[in-house]
Amino acid sequence: MKVLVVDDNPVVRLGLTAMLSDVGLVEQVQEAANGVQALELLGSERFDVVFLDVRMPVLDGLGVLEQLDGTVPAVMLTHSEEPDVIAEALRRGARGYLVHGAFGEGELVSALTTCVNGGMVLSPAAVEVAVHGGSAGRAQTAPARPDFGLTGRECELLDALSEGLSNAAIASKLFVSEKTVKNHLNRIYPKLAVTSRSEAIVRWLGR
Repeated sequence: MKVLVVDDNPVVRLGLTAMLSDVGLVEQVQEAANGVQALELLGSERFDVVFLDVRMPVLDGLGVLEQLDGTVPAVMLTHSEEPDVIAEALRRGARGYLVHGAFGEGELVSALTTCVNGGMVLSPAAVEVAVHGGSAGRAQTAPARPDFGLTGRECELLDALSEGLSNAAIASKLFVSEKTVKNHLNRIYPKLAVTSRSEAIVRWLGR
């Protein structure tokens, strides 16, 4: 895999590059110091994943996300756990949101492989925002939990999906084929009134 690390702090870039370079799946790591440099690289070369800092000069991570439009899986690596920032990152298509100091090399590798395979990786604060729409920490009145007309097997699959697992990993966990997983998802999406994995995860976690 080819990975782009985008952060205005050279020490952070060095550390992330060193960790990623030790991963067997990673063939090349490139760096950018701001969003403009990142977009220039993304426009001229193909990357499998981009790790984006939220706050940067010239153009921040959210600005990069908006212009990527889902063409490259993007994982936000940041010090910020502000609900509004997390909500905006998810709205703009981030496939992951991790907070510095709360992940190590293992979590970084897991985020890399999960996002490449179509899953999502979220910090606890990001999960809270995904579920409550930016109202993390606010008292909630628990609504009745809908079952959406799902079968028991479909509920099991959604639980696995919400763990950020890829189709292959879900198939292995549930002892079915990847084709069966895809068929289940095609039936689940209309029941949840969603059209994508991320929407399904948010809907399921917020039920």
